[in-house]
Amino acid sequence: MRMIFPQAGPELDDVALGQAYAFPRDRWLRCNMVMSADGAGALDGLSGGLSAAGDKRIFGLLRVLADVVLVGSGTAEAESYKPARAPKPALAPLRDGRPPTATIAVISGSLDLDLTSPLYTDAPPDARTIVITREKASSEVRAATAKVADVIVAGADKVDLAVARDALAERGLTRVNCEGGPHLLTQVAAAGLLDELTLTVSPTLAGPGSGRIVAGAAFEAARPLGLSQVLTEDGFLFCRYLTANDNDAA
Repeated sequence: MRMIFPQAGPELDDVALGQAYAFPRDRWLRCNMVMSADGAGALDGLSGGLSAAGDKRIFGLLRVLADVVLVGSGTAEAESYKPARAPKPALAPLRDGRPPTATIAVISGSLDLDLTSPLYTDAPPDARTIVITREKASSEVRAATAKVADVIVAGADKVDLAVARDALAERGLTRVNCEGGPHLLTQVAAAGLLDELTLTVSPTLAGPGSGRIVAGAAFEAARPLGLSQVLTEDGFLFCRYLTANDNDAA
């Protein structure tokens, strides 16, 4: 994997790649997505069909760099989420002073979750899975969820992502890596919380019928982005886009 923008460079080892994707500041929210060359966000309903070794390498690195991984409950279930893995030795120093792995935080307004999943049963004590829900969710289900995960209530009738982000920050989880899915990316962007989009473009034609990396209600206005960085490997492009207010941050 090598950089081709803003300037061409040599192959990047793990340390150099970590530097390329370092968080510009402590309080930061990036979303990491993959899409096909014709704009599809998944193949057969899963993003993994568009991935490859380089994309998985960056996916793992972004988790190492993050304090918390934010994901919608639908994506967590469809992609069979598990607790984050400990980094390889070369990347372990990137987590100095923090738990060995990032915490996973699941957004669920209904709390219709499989609480027997390894995501909840196998999470380490120092990175216990967090479930973010709303006040309207059943108090009984909330209590059951709290037995296997930390529960954050953010918002009354629906999950308020700004409140959720502040609640995570109060726990010291300020560097957020959002892994979607498409509805969550839309909600994050619409709420004005998106600082960065890391986007893998797969050299694949998915064909008609596949959804995009955004879904749900339309934005009131388009969100301009600035291209900060492009890497490439095996025909894949790995792009970093910053939102308009953060173009001077990277």
